Amino acid sequence: MISPAIIFEDITLGFSGKKLFAGFSMEVPAEHCTCLLGPSGCGKSTMLGLVSCNCRLKFSGRLRFLPEISHAASISWMAQDDLLLPWLTVIDNVLLGARLRGEVRPTLKDKAQQLLAEAGLEGKGGLLPGQLSGGMRQRVALLRTLMEERPVILMDEPFSALDALSRVRLQNLAARLTKGKTVLMVTHDPMEALRLADRIIVLHGHPVRIATVLDLHGATPRDPADPEVQQIYPQLLGQLMAEAES
Repeated sequence: MISPAIIFEDITLGFSGKKLFAGFSMEVPAEHCTCLLGPSGCGKSTMLGLVSCNCRLKFSGRLRFLPEISHAASISWMAQDDLLLPWLTVIDNVLLGARLRGEVRPTLKDKAQQLLAEAGLEGKGGLLPGQLSGGMRQRVALLRTLMEERPVILMDEPFSALDALSRVRLQNLAARLTKGKTVLMVTHDPMEALRLADRIIVLHGHPVRIATVLDLHGATPRDPADPEVQQIYPQLLGQLMAEAES
C-alpha cells in the first residue's frame, strides 16, 4: 500500500472560544518521518487527532492525503496513554489488530515474539499489563503500533516513559520498522527528533504557527555524534528554549 503525503490546508480549529489553529497549512512528506516539536499546548497532539480523523474535532479547512487512502485501513496511532487491554496478555495486546480482524497466523505470532525480544521483553509475552512497569507497557504499545504495518503511522511521545538505554534501543527498532512509511511523531526531545526525523517542524504560538522547518539528510537512526547532528542540536535546543520562554 502506498504511503501518502499528509496535507493540512487552511485549518481553523478552536476550543472554548480560543483559536488553536487559524488558517494553518502544512505538508507532511510521503514515506518520511516528520517530527513535531514545540511547547506543551501548542497543538501537536491535536494535529495527530486531525490526521486520525477524530470525529470530535470540529474544524474548517481541508486535510487530505495524496494519494487518497482509506483512513480506517491505513492509519496506526500510538497515543500518549498505552491503552493496553488489561485482560489480554502482552502477546495478545501486540497482536490486537490482527485478532480483531481474525488474521492471527503462526507467522504473525513468531514476528511478535521476535519484536518482544528485540524490545527487551523476551519471556514477557504471557504476562498481563498489570504485571508490567510503565516503561514496559509503553514498549508493548509501540510494538502493537508497529505490528500493524500501516502506511501512515502517528506516534505521540512514543519513547517518553523509557530509560535512556531502552529509549535508544526502541528508537532504533522503530526507525527500521517504519522505513518507507509516512510517520508523524510528536516529541519534546530535540535529540530524538534529530536521530529519527527526515523533517523537523517546530510549532509555536496561539494560534499555532510554524516557526522552523528543518530537512535532514542521511539514513536514520542517526548517531548523536554525527557532525550534522552535533551542529544542529545546540541551535535547535536554543530555539526551543527561547520560544518556551516567550
